[in-house]
Amino acid sequence: MTVLKRVLIPLGELLVWLIVASFVVFALLSLLPGDVAQVILGANADPKAAATVRSRLGLDLPWPQRYWDWISSLVRGDLGTSMVSAEPIGPQIASRLAVTGWLVGLSLVLALLVCLPVGAYAAVHRRKSRGFVASALSQVLMSIPAFLAGILLILLFSVTLGWLPAGGYVPLHEDAGAWAAHLILPVLSLSIVQAAVMTRYVRSAFIDVLTDDHMQTARAVGWRLWPALHRHGLRNASISLATVLGLQASAMLVGAIVVEEVFVIPGLGSYLLDAVSTRDLLVVSDVVMVIVAIVMAISYLTDLIVVVLDPRLRTTIRAAQEEHS
Repeated sequence: MTVLKRVLIPLGELLVWLIVASFVVFALLSLLPGDVAQVILGANADPKAAATVRSRLGLDLPWPQRYWDWISSLVRGDLGTSMVSAEPIGPQIASRLAVTGWLVGLSLVLALLVCLPVGAYAAVHRRKSRGFVASALSQVLMSIPAFLAGILLILLFSVTLGWLPAGGYVPLHEDAGAWAAHLILPVLSLSIVQAAVMTRYVRSAFIDVLTDDHMQTARAVGWRLWPALHRHGLRNASISLATVLGLQASAMLVGAIVVEEVFVIPGLGSYLLDAVSTRDLLVVSDVVMVIVAIVMAISYLTDLIVVVLDPRLRTTIRAAQEEHS
């Protein structure tokens, strides 16, 4: 029963919330002003021609029917065809999601490489000026929006120094060097803010560890600070860090939408914003649902990781397994 509670029940809740989210997304998008037929035919389109386009796209059907057609197609894996460009939506989302995946993945790795040592250092030296400087710097950086960080990086490294391209994207399989060069500034702009936020959480987690009985005992028997922190601190702080990592991964996915627009990257975010500007509601609905599904999946996987990392939960699950065996 413990395994059922910790694994299967949250999965069922995930599916329920996905259905609820799909209903909310479709309802809100249906209330948006504008007419995709006017976008396709132009502002001065003949009313009869606009009515014909709406009928062809199914926009004249009752709201429940349109929702059912959409959600049933999603369940079958059919994301439909763009109302404006008439291109299949599924391949577009897949290719653009790969671009966004590189951006978010590299930013998350860089943020981790920064926040773990800096957060631990700020916790260990919290009563000294150097620890205060590290903590204050993270507080300042976390107040900078990702789009502003991107603009400042462009001004410095592209406009002033001319070292890196200001925007665009080159696929990895075409030119690895150009691919890396075009991703450096977007990754930096997205990871700077998240690294600062995560540093605050890491600092707090390690302060809790430093005052824990395990650390006090390790220090009392002769362990030096950093070996004891590595041996006991990382393991005991991993639960809260895993939770923070899941939250920030979701935040990075959402933040990538703005960063992609700043650096003209053909990712999922730019695809979404282009669809919004042309009132391509089917594309908007599909992309938003993909993002919602990814965020919920990250949350679910984070919960599973916490179960694996928490020794108390592992002991409970093991006892339940032995009882039923």
